Amino acid sequence: MLSKIKNPPMGWNSWDCYGAAVTEDTVRKNAEYMAKNLKQYGFEYIVVDIQWSEPNAKSHEYNPFTDLCMDGYGRLIPAENRFPSSAGGKGFAPLAEFVHSLGLKFGIHIMRGIPRQAVHKNTPVFGTDKTARQIAKTASICQWNTDMYGVDPAKDGAKEYYDSIFSLYAEWGIDFVKVDDICRELPHEETELCMLSQALMDCGREMVLSLSPGPALPEKAELYKQVANMWRITDDFWDNWESLYDMFGRAQTWCIHAGEGHFPDADMLPVGALLLDYGKDGWTKFSKDEHKTMLTLWSVMRSPLIIGGDMTYFDDFTLSLFTNAEAMDVSKQSRYARPVFRREIDGNEIIAWRALRKDGGGYLALFNAGENDASLSLSFADVQIESDIASLRELWTGRQEDNVSSVNCEIPPHGALLYFVD
Repeated sequence: MLSKIKNPPMGWNSWDCYGAAVTEDTVRKNAEYMAKNLKQYGFEYIVVDIQWSEPNAKSHEYNPFTDLCMDGYGRLIPAENRFPSSAGGKGFAPLAEFVHSLGLKFGIHIMRGIPRQAVHKNTPVFGTDKTARQIAKTASICQWNTDMYGVDPAKDGAKEYYDSIFSLYAEWGIDFVKVDDICRELPHEETELCMLSQALMDCGREMVLSLSPGPALPEKAELYKQVANMWRITDDFWDNWESLYDMFGRAQTWCIHAGEGHFPDADMLPVGALLLDYGKDGWTKFSKDEHKTMLTLWSVMRSPLIIGGDMTYFDDFTLSLFTNAEAMDVSKQSRYARPVFRREIDGNEIIAWRALRKDGGGYLALFNAGENDASLSLSFADVQIESDIASLRELWTGRQEDNVSSVNCEIPPHGALLYFVD
């Protein structure tokens, strides 16, 4: 069944750091790190991204038309050389059990559709007299990955195929499924999305359903809310200021759609050690101030917070961000987030957001999108604080100001301040 999550998921995904080449050992180490260091702050999902069924994956690059590991019914299974606990037909069940033993939840990435090699071998569809070739929509292909054909919802056996893979995931103990190649092409594949979502709802186990890649289609927002828990509002997000700056516009479009059970997804957080399949020099290019801008915007708009870097390489600064209890609580507590203004002040573009807090008070986020230090003096009316006097606590520094009537602050270039307003 579709997860009844009340708050945006918080966790880790293997793509940013290992691409298609993640291994069981890496997953276990990151799960142990999360359980020890981040679980108490709300982080709980450990997600294995793309190509886990591919024995020869070595990097972020895909091997075109490669052989994948699958069972006799065309359902992909983990490559044993990369996930040794899956040997003997156990699938991801042992790894999921390990993650669960740490008090965490386990997720996987899948591509929309049915493996091309299942179609070429014409494997049977589990529980039916149909075959992969009979249900495939061979004209429906991913533009950047050669693994799959689409499934034709009009064909007998198509629903049963999706039922069979989600039944398998339920047996494995999966808590989170990221489905790729199904979000931004929605007008063409909408019926397949609905069929896939229904299969998840019918599988007997609660799972988060995440849709990728973006950008999602604003005109389909209500459909996303009905069929999924989160959906990508951008293509792959990486560690450069241009992409981060662009997210302010996307956040403005999508913030009104965040609510219990469904959250627009600004993508993974490219922090710490990235692109490790290419060597050990892939540390994030974001500055410390850009880290705070990213986490402030994601949190106040209630995007999922999914770490992309290998957590076992975290430095003190990176760890300090994710163990800031009040800042990490914002995505759980924020309600009705909205942009207040974007204006030039002394040559810098300043952006302000406001949100209410679920249990009282509110949040004020101020961003300096300019290239110079910004000194600000803003009245409460400027930032929609509906009070003459209030207390402000800046969550990244802990600086407290009581009984003030304006906001006076300095923000470095590409930096952010995040206030609790009481």
